[in-house]
Amino acid sequence: MAVRGLAPQPRQFFLLFLVFPVTVSRSPFALAWRRALCAALLAPSMLWAQSIPQPPEIAARNYLLMDVSSGQVLATKDIDAPVEQASLTKLMTGYLVFDALRAKKISLEQRLPVSELAWKMPGSRMFIDPKMQVPVDDLIKGMIVQSGNDATMALAEGVGGTAENFVRLMNEQAKAFGMTGTHYKNPEGLTEPGHTTTARDLAVLATRLMQDFPEYMHYYSIKQYRYEGTPKSNSNNRNTLLFRDPTVDGLKTGHTAAAGYCLVATAQREFPQAGQRRLLSIMLGAASENARANESQKLLNWGYTAFDGVKLFDAGQPAATPEIWKGAKGKLKIGSEKPIVVTIPSGSGGKIATEIVRQDPLIAPFTKGQTVGTLKVTLEGEVLAQVPLQALESVEQAGLLGRAWDGIRLWIK
Repeated sequence: MAVRGLAPQPRQFFLLFLVFPVTVSRSPFALAWRRALCAALLAPSMLWAQSIPQPPEIAARNYLLMDVSSGQVLATKDIDAPVEQASLTKLMTGYLVFDALRAKKISLEQRLPVSELAWKMPGSRMFIDPKMQVPVDDLIKGMIVQSGNDATMALAEGVGGTAENFVRLMNEQAKAFGMTGTHYKNPEGLTEPGHTTTARDLAVLATRLMQDFPEYMHYYSIKQYRYEGTPKSNSNNRNTLLFRDPTVDGLKTGHTAAAGYCLVATAQREFPQAGQRRLLSIMLGAASENARANESQKLLNWGYTAFDGVKLFDAGQPAATPEIWKGAKGKLKIGSEKPIVVTIPSGSGGKIATEIVRQDPLIAPFTKGQTVGTLKVTLEGEVLAQVPLQALESVEQAGLLGRAWDGIRLWIK
């Protein structure tokens, strides 16, 4: 089978190639999926086929809707336009805090001091002061549930030593993720020249946050939190979808005069043929707190009703078993260590077609997790998804005689 060009064609879906391991893995399989995720999210925007459902009118300056379970982006508007970050900045602050927790640089029980700088932070607050030593666990809740700028600064100083050093770490992480449209000037998101991001970059960050730190995602679904001694009126999570829709479980709100009202929302619902489907909505520049919730809900509901999730292969199920050469085995099982799920327009399951694109001949050795091909999924000639396929087993080289014999056979072939 000859290798075919896999560059994005007009009227394709985005494909993100996303998986959610329980822990961060550095296996060849996991690294391949992460590289594909970033490459696809950072690829140029593509047009929709006429057969693909068109999103409803959304009252926001920028938005993006993604089916995380399949890794496909379903709707977009101006996703590369630079925007004010507001408190969506705290998604990156949270990422670095969780990374420090995993590396045991800090612990949830550890009490951090509250500096004068943290105490005097304007905007949303947890209402902590320099007389307090606050546990990291409570500071995380204050940062996420109350969107506290004071809690955020205390965490930034606790992890980075200084706010300036923490901001340097934020920008280094953004660069590592390929978030070329993002630049951080502070940990909390107050308006500052040059403190900008894009909807596309926020999708990269949100998916990496969920993928890399599933053990900490429960913080984003907490509806109410108040630290002892602080005002009771400040206890509700700003993400009002948590109170409206039981399937919504995150992630973060943001608001400044320049940014408008923003919300990165995630929801997970059960579907018969695909199991749990997780959608990610990024809503930027809505006119009010109520509008950002309504428009996000509208986009999520549309994504669930206009599209079906279809599982093509179970985790570890071979998508093909092609012949290999010069190996200790004659065939190689290829597939994915995670279920292969695609998102398709509702009711079009009988019209999709699949094709495996790979190099031929396949010559041993192969390492488990090594990418050896691509599963291309099309609907009426339009490419919906291109999913990397890995070796599901390791195959060593054959002995000298076996390699020589296969060499002769290949030459004759």
